Amino acid sequence: MDRTKQSELLRSREAALQGLLVAGLDGDAQAYRLFLQQLSGHLRGFLRKRLYSRSDDLEDVLQEVLLAVHNARQSYQRDQPLTAWVQAIARYKLADHLRGQGRRDALNDPLEDSDELFAQEQQAPAQAQRDLGKLLQQLPDKQRLPIVHVKLEGLSVEETAHLTGLSGSAVKVGIHRGLKALAALIRGT
Repeated sequence: MDRTKQSELLRSREAALQGLLVAGLDGDAQAYRLFLQQLSGHLRGFLRKRLYSRSDDLEDVLQEVLLAVHNARQSYQRDQPLTAWVQAIARYKLADHLRGQGRRDALNDPLEDSDELFAQEQQAPAQAQRDLGKLLQQLPDKQRLPIVHVKLEGLSVEETAHLTGLSGSAVKVGIHRGLKALAALIRGT
C-alpha cells in the first residue's frame, strides 16, 4: 500500500473512531461501546510493539489504558486529533506499568528526555498530560500540530507534512518555534 492510501486509511480510521467517541459523549451508549471495542484493537497493536518481551502484561496494560480513557473522556476536546489524546494516555499508563516493573528500556517514546519526565512522583504523569494539553492549546496550529504528530505520536516529518498540509520545512520550523514558545510559556515569560 502506498503512503497516500495508507494516510487516507489512517485518517478514515481516526475519523470513524472520533465519530464514535463524540456520539458516545453525546449519550449514545452503543456508539461508546463500539468505540471502546475498536479502540481496544488499535491499542493492542500499539502496546504489543512496546511490550514484545512482556506479552503476558499486554491485557493488564490495555485494561488500564481503557479505564484511563473512560475516566478522562470528558477532557477530550472534539476539535483535536483523537490519536494524540489516546496515545498520550497509553504512553503514560505504559510508563507507569514499566516503572512498576523496573523496566524503562522497553518504552519506545520519541521524546528525548523522557526518563526525566517519568521519574517524577506518581501523580505527575496525569498532571503533566493536562498541563501539556493546556500549553499546547495556546500555540497556533502551525506549531501545535507538528509537535503533537512528530514529538508525541512519533510520526515522521513527511507523514506530518502530509497530514497537516504543511511542507516538510514548515513542520520542522513549527516544531522548533513551538518548542521555544512552550519553553517560554513554562518559564512564564
